[in-house]
Formats: sequence, structure tokens, C-alpha cells
Amino acid sequence: MASDSDEFGAFLVGFIVGGMAGAVVSLLFAPQSGEETRALIREKSIELRDRASESAEEALANAEAAAAEARVRAEELTKIARARAEEVAREARTRADELAREVRARGESAVESIRRPSGKKSGGETSSQS
Repeated sequence: MASDSDEFGAFLVGFIVGGMAGAVVSLLFAPQSGEETRALIREKSIELRDRASESAEEALANAEAAAAEARVRAEELTKIARARAEEVAREARTRADELAREVRARGESAVESIRRPSGKKSGGETSSQS
């Protein structure tokens, strides 16, 4: 039981000493008069407004720079895409022309083979009947 009362006593002494130290600190650091406090608040709000304005201007400048950079990059990519599309179209036209020539040649070859008389008819047959 002596130990419980010793712990309680130590707690009580710490509580009282802490309370007194807090009172002394609060007296030493008492706030200024109302007028001084309002002036300090006004100064700090002006300072904060100026900082916010500077930050907003910096953010706007950064955004404009990023937009300009994005615009330039988009133009570059558009040029690259347009060049590639023209190249693909040119290749497609070339291939289409090649295929058209090949089909024409095969068609002409087929027509010629149909028009040529075939030498496989038997000798006794004639095509005309009297």
C-alpha cells in the first residue's frame, strides 16, 4: 500500500509542478493587445495572399509551357503520322498496280489460250457438217 500512495504522491507533485510551469509560460508569452493582434493578422494575410498569387502565376506559367510543349509534340506526331500514311498509300497503290498488271496478263493469257486452236482434235473429225 505504501507503494500506491508513493505513486499517487509522485503523480500529484508532477501534476502541480506541470500546472505551475504552464501558468508561468502562459504569463510570459501572453498575446498582444487586440490592435496588435489584428495588425499581425493583417500582415500575415497580405503575405499569404501574395504567396498564393505568386504560386498561381507560377502554376499558370507552368501550365502554359506544358500546353505549348504538348502542342509542338502533337504537331510533330501529326507530321510523322501523315508521312507514314502517305508512304502506306503509295505502297498500296504500287501493289494494286502490280496486281492489276498481273491479273491483266493472266486474263490476256487465258483469252489467248481459248482463241488458239487446240491441236488435240482427232484427224477424222471435222467441225462442219454438210
